Amino acid sequence: MLRIAIPNKGSLAGPAAAMLSEAGYQQRGHAKELVFVDPVNEVEFFYLRPRDIALYVSAGRLDIGITGRDLLVDSGASAQEVLQLGFAHSTYRYAAKPGTVGDVADLAGRTIATSYEGIVTRHLAEAGVEARVIHLDGAVETAVELGVADAIADAVETGSSLPDAGLVAIGEPILESEAVIITRGGGAEIAPEADRFLRRLQGVLVARTYVMMDYDCRAEHLDRAIRLTPGLESPTVSPLHNEGWVAVRAMVPTAQAQQIMDDLYELGPRAVLTTSIHACRL
Repeated sequence: MLRIAIPNKGSLAGPAAAMLSEAGYQQRGHAKELVFVDPVNEVEFFYLRPRDIALYVSAGRLDIGITGRDLLVDSGASAQEVLQLGFAHSTYRYAAKPGTVGDVADLAGRTIATSYEGIVTRHLAEAGVEARVIHLDGAVETAVELGVADAIADAVETGSSLPDAGLVAIGEPILESEAVIITRGGGAEIAPEADRFLRRLQGVLVARTYVMMDYDCRAEHLDRAIRLTPGLESPTVSPLHNEGWVAVRAMVPTAQAQQIMDDLYELGPRAVLTTSIHACRL
């Protein structure tokens, strides 16, 4: 059986379970279940602390894991990111009191408080900056006010927490994170069963990103209409009963669908409609 690590709690857990369900995988019925077997798909799910998932996968004990890019980098584990999942986004930045630190280079010789020592240590090394990094389990925004650190490094969601703590962001983001699929690193081959798992999740991502658009179009407008709806390879075009008219079907990005519908209508096509895609294989 394919052995897969799933976050057992936190911001990753709910969206990960929802995506797996959309991909056709059974999920546990109770939050206290630590192991769940999906016999139909021959998958064994292990519900683990998100911070531990990269370590289990890198050790080869589990084949695949769903975790955050931040947790993968912070762990230092030899696992590799193979697919971005599009949820649980976060941005990591340095912050300090206004006027005390200008950029990352100014952190040299200072103390930085963070809950993500691995991320910060690696970033400082890449920037050629020597600084002291101390670990705090949470509420790092108070570290500067209490004199524990000169600056902090933490995830910034909306940015409102920094001004509330009397801090401002410094320099460019340290890391842009989101939920990712990871496998064992070091050039380890991905099992065929894992390929099928990845294809299913890729299908869910495409289904969430695109809609199917259908419309009727006069033949003389077809070339311009297709430029608006090129599809993935090309659109499907079928003749209609009424001479001079064709039916067109193509996948279009969900975020652009309304604008495309407006542009098509102004061009001349009618009966323009969109339908959701529940699953696909590309």
